[in-house]
Amino acid sequence: MGIASVYSKIARFVAHIAGRPATFVVALTSILLWIASGPFFNFSDTWQLVINTATTIVTFLMVFLIQSTQNRDTEAIHLKLDELIRVTQGAHNRMLDLEESEEHDLDALRKQYEQLAQQARAATNRGEEDTDAPDL
Repeated sequence: MGIASVYSKIARFVAHIAGRPATFVVALTSILLWIASGPFFNFSDTWQLVINTATTIVTFLMVFLIQSTQNRDTEAIHLKLDELIRVTQGAHNRMLDLEESEEHDLDALRKQYEQLAQQARAATNRGEEDTDAPDL
């Protein structure tokens, strides 16, 4: 088992746990306990440093875990969309794996779709149907 696989499993587990209501309650309780402990520590700089350090560390680590989870979810969505394109009769296969295209290619396709949308709105305004599969 490689480091990437271990990291992926940890990231999924932490993301699953972090999204639960109980985790929010634990975090809120920690903050409330920290606030309540203020008078015992005379609201000292060290007392403030404890919460600042803890939240900074948690935030720093969560950025990477959230990004990992988002990357995996985005990749899964792209694969599902690719499969829908692949099995849909009349769909343009050039749309498969589109996320790997260069920015200028995406811009050109976006312009074509914007033109199709304008034509469809115009057709709808004339009372025509706008359900077709025009060539790109």
